[in-house]
Order: sequence, then C-alpha cells, then structure tokens
Amino acid sequence: MSRGFNKSFIWLWLFTVLCGGLGGCSRAQETRIIRIGHNQSVNHPIHIALTAFQDYIHEHLAGRYVVQVYPSELLGSQTDMVQLTQTGAIDFCVASNAILETFSKDYEIFNLPYLFASQDAYHHVMDDRDITGPIFDSTEKAGFTAVTWLDAGTRNFYTLNTPIQQPSDLKGMKIRVQQSPTNIEMMRLLGGSATPMGFGDVYTALQSGIIDGAENNEMALTDNGHGDVCKFYSYDMHQMIPDILIGNRALMEDMPKEVQKIFEEGFALVNQVEREEWVKAVEQAKQRAGKEQQVQFIYPDQRPFVEACLPLHDRVLEGNPGLQPIYDAIQKYNEAYPSSENAASKSALAETKIGGRP
Repeated sequence: MSRGFNKSFIWLWLFTVLCGGLGGCSRAQETRIIRIGHNQSVNHPIHIALTAFQDYIHEHLAGRYVVQVYPSELLGSQTDMVQLTQTGAIDFCVASNAILETFSKDYEIFNLPYLFASQDAYHHVMDDRDITGPIFDSTEKAGFTAVTWLDAGTRNFYTLNTPIQQPSDLKGMKIRVQQSPTNIEMMRLLGGSATPMGFGDVYTALQSGIIDGAENNEMALTDNGHGDVCKFYSYDMHQMIPDILIGNRALMEDMPKEVQKIFEEGFALVNQVEREEWVKAVEQAKQRAGKEQQVQFIYPDQRPFVEACLPLHDRVLEGNPGLQPIYDAIQKYNEAYPSSENAASKSALAETKIGGRP
C-alpha cells in the first residue's frame, strides 16, 4: 500500500486531516487528536503495542485525547514520518535507530555490529536510563525526543539464491541495508555492496532482482512477505538494533503535568507489550517461514563476521570520542550477561574482546 503514495499526496492528505477532515481545527482544540505512524502491519508487535497505548490513553484521558495509529507506512516512509514528527504534523512515530543516526551521531553506537554479547546484555543496556537517557534526549534541538525503545530482535542476512555461511559469500551481492552510514560501512567490511532503501521498497526490489538480499529479523520473512522470495536466512546475528518511539518535543513540553504522567505510563506499557509480543511473534515467524515458505535457516560460525567488523568499533569511537563512556558501560553488561547460546560465538567474542574490550 505504501508504494502507491508520494510525498505530495501525503502532505496534502495530512493538511486535510489536520484542518478539515476531522471536523476542522476548532474541534481539534476541544479534543486533541494524537497521530502515531509506523511502517509495520497490523499484526506486528509494534502495532499491537501501540493499540494498547491507544486504549490506555482513551481509558485515562477520555474526551481530552484521541489516539489514532497509522500502520504500514500510511503516513509515508520512516524518514518522512520522522520529518513530520519534527514539524508537529504528526505527533509520534516509530523510527529505526539507523535513521535517527542521521539526526544525532550518538545513535550510531547502537548500529555497531556485534556490540552486544547477548540479548540479555542488550535488554539490560536499553533499560538503563543512565546509558540511553542522554542519547534519547540528543535530538531535542531537532524537534523530537525518544519516549521508549522497542525490541527488534537480531538482524541477520537473507538472500534469494545463495546461503550466507561466511563473509566471502556476500562478495558481489547487493544487500539492502537501513539508511545509515554505519550500516553501509559494515557491508563494505563484510565484502558486500550496500543498497540503502526504505523498508517499503524492499519486497519489490527482491522480487525484481534489483537486490540479492537484505538483512532484518525473522518477522520480515512472514509479516512482510520477504520469505516468499528469499529462501535462505543466515543467523550471523550482526546487530541488535532497537526501534525507537519518538514524539514531537513541543507536544510533550506543552502537556499538563498530570497528562505527561499518564503518557509516560503509556510509553512504559508500549515497551512491555511489544517485548512480550515480540517473543511470541518470532517463534511463530520461524515456524511459518520454515513450513509454509520453505525458508532454510542457517547457523554460520560468527567468528569471521566478528573479525571483519571489529575495525568499525575503533573507527566510530575515534570519530566520536563522546561515545566511549557509553561503550564502556555496555561492555560491563556484556561481561555480566555473556552469550550462552553458541560456543563458536562465545569464542569469537572472547578472542576479539567484544564482550569485554578495554
């Protein structure tokens, strides 16, 4: 559906909705409409969590605020929605961490491949406001701030014809990546050709052979149909990157204190529901992809992938020294919650010191 929209239509539609389509601006002064956009389907954990937020706000602020959730890039691509949230044309949107890196260099820390030793370490880091708080607030001057994080699992390569078992398998392949300088450099180090594009364009690009593969979590196979054309999914687990729910700064600052409190409770609910739904959704996606789409799941040795990507850690820290304290704090969680799932991964992490770099 999103591929049929263009930016001119989106802006015209938003103007109509804001000042006419819902009864005019006078009604908006009586009941504040809260518009939230995201790029996933209505079956996705993100949408389920946002509808829980919608219900919570309606229950506690009935008549004062009405929340409307727009899935499937109905309000444009993620980049479009971030810009709309900046200006206040919409109020909230879910943005990938990779896109936010273009607004604040602090976000590039979470795009580093093999940053986290385990999912437990990842979750503890993201729940630690001493670590995430300064990063979440770093876009205030850009007109928005992060209000909570959402689990997006592990990112892995999936391809049309060639299984990825080692970095050399990526040579000459055009792989869709998120629109992030860090991700583009990651693909260069791994030997592939990075092809940045919006998520809504990936299926058509795969189907037509414009790209040879992509990298994402298991949900992309089933919820977005990528498993219909890509038959190999390789668990190299190169990234654990959060999605971020961002809100217009002016909206948040202008809210009465009692309303802010209820919204903050709602944001916590979004995080809780999304993470619970994520666990169930990933298992269902793997079952469906294997049985219905005949996707083959491959478990390569992480060692060569880790070694190829390690220079990117040093490069990013050298280019942005302010990230060093955050990086060091993450390593403490890596030491406390090391990987226990894959012996080869543990060996690679130990030898390259990603799980506890000085």
